[in-house]
Amino acid sequence: MQRWVTGDATGTQFPADPDTLHAAGPDFLTAALRSFGVLTQHNRVTAIIRFQECAGGSTGRKAQLDVRYAHPTDRLPTELFVKFSRDFDNPRRDRGKSQMELEVAFGALSTGTALPVTVPVCLFADYHRDSGTGMLLTERISFDTNGIEPHYDKCLDYRMPDPLGHYRALLTSVARLAGAYKAGALPDTTAGQFRYDATKVTVGTRVQHNAAERTAQVHRLAAFADSHPALLPAALGRPEFITRMLADVNRIAAAEDAVMSWLESTDDQMALCHWNANVDNAWFWSETDGTLSCGLLDWGCVSVMNVAMALWGSLCSAETELWERHLDMLLDHFVAEFQAAGGPTLDLTRLRSQLVLYAAVMGVAWLLDAPAHLQTVLPAGGSDRTDRCVSGNEAVRSELLMLSNVVHLWDTEDFGAMLDAFEAG
Repeated sequence: MQRWVTGDATGTQFPADPDTLHAAGPDFLTAALRSFGVLTQHNRVTAIIRFQECAGGSTGRKAQLDVRYAHPTDRLPTELFVKFSRDFDNPRRDRGKSQMELEVAFGALSTGTALPVTVPVCLFADYHRDSGTGMLLTERISFDTNGIEPHYDKCLDYRMPDPLGHYRALLTSVARLAGAYKAGALPDTTAGQFRYDATKVTVGTRVQHNAAERTAQVHRLAAFADSHPALLPAALGRPEFITRMLADVNRIAAAEDAVMSWLESTDDQMALCHWNANVDNAWFWSETDGTLSCGLLDWGCVSVMNVAMALWGSLCSAETELWERHLDMLLDHFVAEFQAAGGPTLDLTRLRSQLVLYAAVMGVAWLLDAPAHLQTVLPAGGSDRTDRCVSGNEAVRSELLMLSNVVHLWDTEDFGAMLDAFEAG
């Protein structure tokens, strides 16, 4: 079945799935790259010499392809990656189709704007809003070759060398884009084009809980931690901590709108940011002087948002030890890089408070349900996060680690006291 739509931005008809793209062949690629201004009328794509669909990610379908040009140039990559917003055969994955709208816009921005962060070369990007159908064609990053480090999977940082150094590099890239936005170095249309929309910046369908249900979630979490003691922080085994969670959980839920309004009204922290800059959405290499550098992939839901939200997106899947030992240093580093890129001097205490309260809100909204899922897929007893049943399942290890990080913050930061201070103004 051939599936085509007409893009809102370029007016080009483009394929909606890998099979249609493969069948369309070099003629479509030539027309698409010309419509995007990256291929001259005197050049063309002459052949697709490799095409392979690939798995991964939470939305849409993806493929790798290698192409040949009539007149090869260094400016035109031959190893390409294509992602589609749609997965017509999987309704769960297809629900996230709206996430690509902003990613497509960012791909177009990157072709005509000198960005302060390294991103894959974009060759074609378009989106049909009425159907939520999009296509993004970029260069393919060749991990573990030519000085580029291997790809690092999410929530497996204990396998990654020098995690602190990698997160410093990651936050450097996030901060430089945000700072450049605040400095006015991006087009005037950026603010309107990438305006934050909470209905788009989300994954999955949120389940709304009442007070009794949230209380039950805390008890379920404590029971899960008791039956799986190696998977979650030891704080969950302390009765006094569970009592504090029970006192806080409904206050956090009730404060969500106020916290989000505070974030959105903190003007000097509102900037264009990668929404989900985990290490699996990055690639790393060392400069000639030994400095570790970082490029960023997967710009779905890129928006003008409070940088505290982007910090949570970058650090939520880091090891809890990184939060425990290095959070303040990483925030200092982010603030310095943000200012060096042209942003204003940030109030570090306020930034830290907003990051922690945002983590609390996200944790209560999205992560307290995790044990209901985890106990159905994990054996009871002595499993830890290095066991295959955890490490080999991204959904399981991600839920566990992000939940662990929220519990760690709940234990060490005292959400109740922070809410007291927030409500007191």
